Amino acid sequence: MLKSMAERYPRPDWVRRMNAMGDSVGGAARMVSLDVDELVGLARKSTGLSEFGSFDGDWRGRLESLVAGIESGANLNVVGRLMTRQEILRSLRTRLMITRRLDEQPKILDEKIVAPIIVTGQGRSGTTILFELLSLDPKARSISATDAAHPIPGFPVATPADRAKLIAMTECEQEFWADVQPEFATIHELRSDLPVECIHATMPSFASFIWWMMSDVPSWTPDFVAAMTFHKVFLQMMQYGKPEATWILKTPVYLPILDLVFAVYPDAWILLTHRDPLKTVPSGLSTLASCRWHRSDTVDLERIRAGGTGIFDLMVHIQQRRTKASCPPASSISTSPNRCAIRSPRSRAPIVRSAVPSRQSTRPGSATTSPPSPRTSTASTVMPPKTGATRRPRSASAPAATSTPTASRSRTERPRARPPNATRS
Repeated sequence: MLKSMAERYPRPDWVRRMNAMGDSVGGAARMVSLDVDELVGLARKSTGLSEFGSFDGDWRGRLESLVAGIESGANLNVVGRLMTRQEILRSLRTRLMITRRLDEQPKILDEKIVAPIIVTGQGRSGTTILFELLSLDPKARSISATDAAHPIPGFPVATPADRAKLIAMTECEQEFWADVQPEFATIHELRSDLPVECIHATMPSFASFIWWMMSDVPSWTPDFVAAMTFHKVFLQMMQYGKPEATWILKTPVYLPILDLVFAVYPDAWILLTHRDPLKTVPSGLSTLASCRWHRSDTVDLERIRAGGTGIFDLMVHIQQRRTKASCPPASSISTSPNRCAIRSPRSRAPIVRSAVPSRQSTRPGSATTSPPSPRTSTASTVMPPKTGATRRPRSASAPAATSTPTASRSRTERPRARPPNATRS
């Protein structure tokens, strides 16, 4: 018999008391509404904009389906509904501002996303630490948590004070998780100035996998095609008018949709991490349960556990495709029959030589370098690690490399204690 989430992670008093507000009035839905019409109206009123765009298809239909799934199956408490309401409203505002930007600058859609480097693999296999490390490359560009939440701020960001205000606005979707469940800081660090997974950036498509991850919505299915369509537009917009740099991207969610990833980014480089599935599968399922415990008092651990075998089967399938050099299919890319590289972060396996391979520039007037040679095996993409190499902690004076400048910030106001044996995903 599995321990309940309440036994594993007791609620902080403030969370327990807020959730009790819902009980006191006959249900959390009476406290916090997720009505789509209301939220759409609020987004329009708060921005003064009206067009949400159709560049990724039927966003309204997906939003209505998502909210219907949440209402019918997620059983969100007051805090969960408040978090979800804010995320939906913020995503609607983002869509409005992106659509306006595209109308003002139609050439954004002509931007080329050249040879992005994508980190993927089993959840809890080292994808995050590899992603953050590569994002520090001065020739790289990644999506920060602030970029994902507020790609087009509603105010000028010209001073350190403006940047601090923007970061503070992002904390309600990042640092707030550890406020609701303090133990989550030992599972996965969410911080407004760190790079984040692509599923955060695609939330305004209302097709992103992250909505499924945060709430138990068995009647709703992520639309990966719509999410990837939105993702490309997002990257085009974020790099428009900025110096050339190589995108460093990451999410384990790309693992089951590699063919789609290569259809959108044919020259992408995939860094596939690996770790013992006996460690990653239980850890990943535990993380999923923890994500949902933030928002609901009823987390179905048995159903979550039953899905564990599918993760292992997927890794076996990917390995079989790599062995046959069919990852991606030869028809989807002309330069190499196999652009999947493997790294094992918990062993003395090789590590990547450079975050940014040399490539032919696509921007007028920029310097031209040689394109990368085809890479058909792990050996041609890696180098041995240096003996005794260790990970340097990120400090306030050395922020993550992101697509927008990041002001230095102190984390002393709300320290996050991490147990000595805690590991990063």
